[in-house]
Amino acid sequence: QVQPAESGGGSVQAGGSLRLSCVTSEDIYGRDWIAWFRQAPGREREAVAGINTFGTSKYYADSVQGRSSISRYNVARTVYLQLDNLKPEDTAMYYCAARDDGPWFGPASVRSYQLWGQGTQVTVSS
Repeated sequence: QVQPAESGGGSVQAGGSLRLSCVTSEDIYGRDWIAWFRQAPGREREAVAGINTFGTSKYYADSVQGRSSISRYNVARTVYLQLDNLKPEDTAMYYCAARDDGPWFGPASVRSYQLWGQGTQVTVSS
């Protein structure tokens, strides 16, 4: 399987916005949930947002609820994560994750996803 590929990270000031992109292969894109996770130094990887195959069900972590949006763009096999009103505590490496026939533990569990990208860094300064 081809791993997801993330892009769109960068350095912004608090209150700014970023749009992260995750490109996947055709069979992965249309198979199941795709999610975004993040991991800051010294902390566990945590779910940020997820979206099901048809975009009809979405998950958002409480920490980004109301200032983030996840969406699919089928033509480009891309999942976007729009992050607005960024805060210094949003600073982390952001990873795209996809499923590959493994067991399901819910959209927010790391264990639900078998395919991971290399990550894209988001740094928010105060």
